[in-house]
Amino acid sequence: MKVLKTEIADLYIIEPKVFTDERGYFFESFNQAKFSEKGLNYNFIQDNQARSQYGVIRGLHFQKGEFAQAKLVRVLSGKIIDVALDLRKDSPTYGKCFSIELSEENKLQLLIPRGFAHGYSVISAEAVVFYKCDNIYMPSADGGIIFDDRELAIDWKIAENERIVSAKDKVNPTFEQYKLENL
Repeated sequence: MKVLKTEIADLYIIEPKVFTDERGYFFESFNQAKFSEKGLNYNFIQDNQARSQYGVIRGLHFQKGEFAQAKLVRVLSGKIIDVALDLRKDSPTYGKCFSIELSEENKLQLLIPRGFAHGYSVISAEAVVFYKCDNIYMPSADGGIIFDDRELAIDWKIAENERIVSAKDKVNPTFEQYKLENL
């Protein structure tokens, strides 16, 4: 397993070692001991899986306070643009976004620490996304940033007329509103 740094501190791309032969492929998608050897000390306690069709944009979501979650995100089938937004006020990359294509082909994973908002768009006919969380989901701690915030200028790789977004995600505050509410 390779742990690749991004331009945002504590946000990593995980590249598993894939073994292929005439039967197909095999790889470890998670190994607690190997993560710990690399200094990645997470205690994942919940697994989530979502299936979505082309054009779906989910996010940007986060959990507040004691219910903040770290996530290890990967794609079981299809292809997505995965996005992480640094919400850590003391971080030099506060307010910066990182995006990466995750797919069943490249088998990359994104390790997102606590203190980030997260979202993704589906750029294949459909995608199945799987992610581990290090904390339980608490509806009362739910937070979000509007997916199409002009300040963030995220390229979801989905034309505006093809976007499928939940009613809830369409009314999230802008990043500027979030900053004002969290001074």
